[in-house]
Amino acid sequence: MSFVIGVDIGTGSTKAVQCTLDGEVVTVARRDHAPSLPQPGWVEMDPERDWWNDVLEVLAELDSTDVAAVCVSGLGPCVVQTDEDLRPRRPAILYGVDTRPTREIAEITAQLSADAILERCGKDLSSQAIGPKLAWLRREAGDAWRPQDRWFSANTYVVARLTGEWVLDHHTASQCDPFYDIHHQDWATDWVEAVLPGLALPRLVWPSEQVGVVRRDAAAQTGLAEGTPVVAGTVDAWAEAFSVGVRRPGDLMLMYGSTMFFVQVLSAPTSVRGLWTTSGVERGSHTLAAGMATSGTVTTWLQNLTGGAPFETLLAEAAAVPAGSEGLVLLPYFSGERTPIYDPLARGVIAGLTLRHGRGHLLRAAYEGIACGVRQILDLFGSEGGAERIVAVGGGTQGGLWTQIVSDVAGVRQTVPQQTIGASYGDALLAAIGVGAVPPDTDWTRPDHVVVPDPATAATYSSLLQTFTELYPATREQIHRLAQANL
Repeated sequence: MSFVIGVDIGTGSTKAVQCTLDGEVVTVARRDHAPSLPQPGWVEMDPERDWWNDVLEVLAELDSTDVAAVCVSGLGPCVVQTDEDLRPRRPAILYGVDTRPTREIAEITAQLSADAILERCGKDLSSQAIGPKLAWLRREAGDAWRPQDRWFSANTYVVARLTGEWVLDHHTASQCDPFYDIHHQDWATDWVEAVLPGLALPRLVWPSEQVGVVRRDAAAQTGLAEGTPVVAGTVDAWAEAFSVGVRRPGDLMLMYGSTMFFVQVLSAPTSVRGLWTTSGVERGSHTLAAGMATSGTVTTWLQNLTGGAPFETLLAEAAAVPAGSEGLVLLPYFSGERTPIYDPLARGVIAGLTLRHGRGHLLRAAYEGIACGVRQILDLFGSEGGAERIVAVGGGTQGGLWTQIVSDVAGVRQTVPQQTIGASYGDALLAAIGVGAVPPDTDWTRPDHVVVPDPATAATYSSLLQTFTELYPATREQIHRLAQANL
């Protein structure tokens, strides 16, 4: 029997899954890790330790015999600069949660114009974009940046270690603004030369393309057979969307994880200020996306802050608190915010605290605050016709409280699939498709249940949403002053 392997490098862990060609999960392996925060606004990872070594460890737990193909996804878009021997020159800079290139964002936007960037790239320039981070790296490196230097996202760095190939999938490339033309789905070489003259560019591929095979040295390290096909893969959120059948126009994935992430399949490219238009997973496709900066990480922070109680205990306490958290409102901007406010200096706010509030109130308020942000973002998606089907995925779907609160606040139905193993499962399917082991339209997902809004909470959450929406502009000036004083 042939197997396929999917590997996903996430913000909090690396996970590998081995599947049969009909989608049955045989083995799952996981290694936890965490990004480093060397200074305010910087979020980094060590590519050698956190990416490659973790991949080696999870692959060691799988059966390496009779593997038809392997595919890798990863957190992103992020960027690591290496020499020609794939040695990282510095830690990898993570996606939009790393907000260091504020100067570069302003300079590039002024150089090319905000309207032109939105039209050509499908989104405004922000901390999510790779172009300003490459410009920051070039500025920091100065004369040390060499023409032969390469740059990678998380999955393509591992692909390069496996195969020696320098590639970038079209989806990840479409988040390298302003260097990718979303309409032509190709590098915008004139803008590359205008912003970073001489920047070397990787070969563009689609996520389901085979890009090479496992080399001899990588085979010795990984246990995979030399010559095993390697499929490109993509950013983890898009691999996860693919894993649960979000593949038709109008389908939207809502991912409950360290950050809250949204991916909707489009029938044609569009430009919506505040959202990100990207290339999709399947050849020639497009998606509309958004992402918050902190979601599940806020609940982890709260768990640690209150003594590390079992999360099941905290969840039960939060479930016992009535809708509205008895007068608490939480702004979940603990790492700034991406969609919908795009404010790297935003910070978390908890309003309405009294001595009778406990940790259960705080957890429920965190869920409700995140849900209010979800509602605001879904309203933006609605300006383009809205989602016809929402599929909820990720670790945050477990237990049911968070998904129920989101349905109640946002007024939407959410389908939860049976298999929520995540992006690595989508990678396994991409691996099978990429080598022709299964037809391109193969879908392994099966629905489990549907979460529907509770009308009894509608009035409470309508009032809460109004307060949530008013609280950020009311506190922005003071929060910015605090944030700038601690940069």
